[in-house]
Amino acid sequence: MFTGIIQSIGTVRDMQPKGGDMRLSIATGKLDMNDVALGDSIAVNGVCLTAIAFDGSSFSADVSRETLSLTSLGNLNRGSSVNLEKALTLQTRLGGHLVSGHVDGLGEVISRHDDGRSVRFSIRAPDSLAKYISAKGSICIDGTSLTVNKVDGSTFELNIVPHTLEETIIAGYHAGTKVNLEVDIIARYLERLLLGDKAAQSASSGGITEAFLAEHGFMK
Repeated sequence: MFTGIIQSIGTVRDMQPKGGDMRLSIATGKLDMNDVALGDSIAVNGVCLTAIAFDGSSFSADVSRETLSLTSLGNLNRGSSVNLEKALTLQTRLGGHLVSGHVDGLGEVISRHDDGRSVRFSIRAPDSLAKYISAKGSICIDGTSLTVNKVDGSTFELNIVPHTLEETIIAGYHAGTKVNLEVDIIARYLERLLLGDKAAQSASSGGITEAFLAEHGFMK
């Protein structure tokens, strides 16, 4: 688990194809590696990866074919900047929100414009994730815990303050940038809980629909 508070901007040092998978080597920048052990989790652009080798200034991790296909990690190049966060501990301040490091889908930056000293971004999410995104709710973008300012269908807006622009890779976003999205974990569990006994049925039986909500008193 993570908090979505980025601890360092790292740099992709090497990318080695491994039988369809990829081994990433990442220079960790200012990330403190003194308490990292083999097998520890480090989030890279919001993707939970396992450190298989490391030293004081870098670590390596294997990225599966599935992860490469479902996240933006497959679009990285040598020299790419990435957001880094070590897994939280029981002593970690939860300054953001609970983040699992399991990407739900890829979003696309639609626009950006200055708003005072901040920058406002408009991002389009996959239609399947739109129901989990709400105004003033939390969302994780490339591992960064952010507050949604406005929602319109599957498109939502973010207002990024100067500190976040300086400490994450968000400053480099432009129209067309693909970003990893992880929706609020509470929303995902709530959807599952609302299914009740129907959760044990196969997906072909249907999920939460307007008829289901009306039947259980959630709509009038």
